[in-house]
Amino acid sequence: MVAEKPVLDRRGVLRGLGGLGALAALGATPGAAVAAQRRGPLDLRFRVTDQFRPFALLAPGFEQFDTATARDRAGVAARGVRISDGGAVRLAGDSLVVTSAGPRAPFCSVLVEVASLGADSSAVAGIALDQANSVLARYRSDGSATIEVTVGGKLTIVDSVKQVPLRTPFRLAFVLNENAVTVLVDATNTGTAWTPLISEREGVSGLVDLRVPDRLRQMRYAFGGSGTSTLGRIRAGYFGQAGLRDGHLVQTAEGKPLIRDNKVYFTFTCAGLGFFQQAHWGVWAMDLANPQRLEQVSQLFFQRDGVIVGDHAGQVVYDERRNRYIVAMSSWGDFAFNGVHVRHVETAANVLSGVHVLRTARFPLPTAVSAWDPSLTKIGDQWHVAFVESPRQSPSFEFHPALAVGPVGAEYHQGLKLIGADTSLDQTEGTIIQRVGGQWYLLASDGDAREYRVYDLAMNLLGTLDAPYRTNIPHPQLVEVPLPGGPPTRQTQWWLVTFDGTQYAESVLGYGGHGDVLVMREQPG
Repeated sequence: MVAEKPVLDRRGVLRGLGGLGALAALGATPGAAVAAQRRGPLDLRFRVTDQFRPFALLAPGFEQFDTATARDRAGVAARGVRISDGGAVRLAGDSLVVTSAGPRAPFCSVLVEVASLGADSSAVAGIALDQANSVLARYRSDGSATIEVTVGGKLTIVDSVKQVPLRTPFRLAFVLNENAVTVLVDATNTGTAWTPLISEREGVSGLVDLRVPDRLRQMRYAFGGSGTSTLGRIRAGYFGQAGLRDGHLVQTAEGKPLIRDNKVYFTFTCAGLGFFQQAHWGVWAMDLANPQRLEQVSQLFFQRDGVIVGDHAGQVVYDERRNRYIVAMSSWGDFAFNGVHVRHVETAANVLSGVHVLRTARFPLPTAVSAWDPSLTKIGDQWHVAFVESPRQSPSFEFHPALAVGPVGAEYHQGLKLIGADTSLDQTEGTIIQRVGGQWYLLASDGDAREYRVYDLAMNLLGTLDAPYRTNIPHPQLVEVPLPGGPPTRQTQWWLVTFDGTQYAESVLGYGGHGDVLVMREQPG
């Protein structure tokens, strides 16, 4: 059923913290405003204009150690290791160099260029406290690779693979996502052709839980080898992503997109090398002149229940009046098919930059079942919170969209009451509260019908977006962007920023390493 389209008003939607202003500030004429009023979400038509795959084992801008820098070369040399001005490290005999840098969360990478590898030799990369306590990836000259955990001097090989012969030079990578360790190699030595060899989670966590803050705090990036070998440049820092998904606008409390320097800010789930626990969360800035220029500006991790995890799939809201960030996310960081819930935190820290480990609390949503994908907006003087309700996750998933509203003047998490839920659905998520024209809507993605559903704020179904629906369950994040030099009747354009289910190395890593970023743009007519 499609309801009669109301008269809409789009004034004020675009005003971001960068001072873009509303339509009037952009120079729109009265005629343009009238034309805009006639359009609601069901009037928009989209096509895919950009599809790309952000992939980085080491997140650009979040490096913590690099032998190409004079400081880190000096630090390595101080440990009695021979190192050249170019950053090459010559090893002889068994050695493990423990650096002075380490991660604040168990999501990190160590990348090693293996310049030469003598007979009966090996190269290693990982994290360590000392020789007796380490988690390492090792590649041997016989073409085998192992994941090794040493606790209190006792070495355990938790996984191995044979017959992967490589010619030097090549690159070796150790990646830690939560408690999962993955060994990757790049035979081209370019850093653009990473292939995972082995990945193991339970074998590692059964010996050492790297999510525990006191334990992780002691660990440092490490590298080395055995026999005779030469290592080239060595870099370490926070893990990037195998793909991006769950994009959600960073917005003000009133729902205005955060736009600064012609960049619009999103949170994305950074796909890890494995299942949901291996993913984490970050904030990204998308260049409106070229959306494929997508830059990660912050890394977000969360401390709860005695561990640090990569909870994700949520939203960041900047409350201008109170100069605070409201951060709400889903508890996928320790998902084990026994429930999911929404968590939240308020902070004055600038979560749009740097690395953050935030302490969170359970979000008091008005539901007795599992929940995820929170979306928060203050409409008038009442907070509206959309989310996904999920009666079960095993043996199969069942989930649908829901909407709650708080009392007038209350905080975003106080006194929420359920307005409605579409319980006729069981594969629908990606809830988004979005203003189009002067009206507010709840959008959600129906994986069964393969369509983006549009509801009013009473949870009445109005229709579906005219937009391509690719693989997985892509979230319908709409954003209205300015069109510099556009015609008087069209000074802005709607984009739909979403993702697909394209996996990375699923045969080795299993499900979870998706997806491509898709940008769809509104078409005229």
